[in-house]
Amino acid sequence: MKKTVMVMLAGLAMVLITSSAMAETRSFNLSLTPDVAVYPRSDVIEGVTLSVWGENQQSSLALGLANGSFGQSTGMSVGMLNYTDNYMGLQWGLVNYTKGDSSGWQGGFIFAFLASGVNYTAGTMKGLFTGVVNYAGRLKGLQLGVVNYVEDSDAGVQIGLFNIIHSNKNWFSDLPGELAPAMILVNWSF
Repeated sequence: MKKTVMVMLAGLAMVLITSSAMAETRSFNLSLTPDVAVYPRSDVIEGVTLSVWGENQQSSLALGLANGSFGQSTGMSVGMLNYTDNYMGLQWGLVNYTKGDSSGWQGGFIFAFLASGVNYTAGTMKGLFTGVVNYAGRLKGLQLGVVNYVEDSDAGVQIGLFNIIHSNKNWFSDLPGELAPAMILVNWSF
């Protein structure tokens, strides 16, 4: 009997410890910094985040100067700096940085132009980049900018002043599938 009670108490303790360590889902968050916020960065926000600098996994609208998210986040991030692990949706800011994969649109306003300063996706970018400088590890979509660079392209088009697709090895030899390693005005690889 004593052994059974001890096992049950140990099991209850494990459940309580595990459940307190799991992230909660919240409908909003207000944040000055990731550590000075209504809810901690471990909570998932499914709704609206208003912040000077916020950092939560999200499925929400994030409005702030710096919007950070981790894990697989979705929604719309509007700010000066947007950074994330993986993102699906709209990142609208002066600098948009994705450590992994991104699907959707990375862009923003800079002066009177419809372009962010820098868009960077280390993994695969599926969708649209509009920026002064655009970088993607792999592109499945369209880059519009002054300088466009991709390591590899499955089905991508670049329109801008300087367009580089590193995986295009030869100049005009694989038309119409790919154009060239570097081109002015337009470049592609399919």
